[in-house]
Amino acid sequence: MLTLTDNATAIVTTLVTRQSEAPDAGLRIHSTAAQEQGGGARLAVLVTTVPEPEDQIVEVSGTRLFLDEAASAALEDKILDAGVDDEGSVSFAVLPKVA
Repeated sequence: MLTLTDNATAIVTTLVTRQSEAPDAGLRIHSTAAQEQGGGARLAVLVTTVPEPEDQIVEVSGTRLFLDEAASAALEDKILDAGVDDEGSVSFAVLPKVA
């Protein structure tokens, strides 16, 4: 199952609360079409008030993530980290779990 670092939990919570007042809102992680020939699917994020019907819902410390099927499979055994740069831009990193 996907886990989040403390930074990712705090940043996702902040993003969701700033962009939605809905009590059940969350960050949706979904696959997008590959941008380069031969490239794999990429993951994108957006704040949404409700998950899509087939989304897996992951809740970590009150933070809700909605994962589409491809994202759920890709992130199943990963750690999601996040950071904010000096200009306020958020970036996410997917890290392998260390046994």
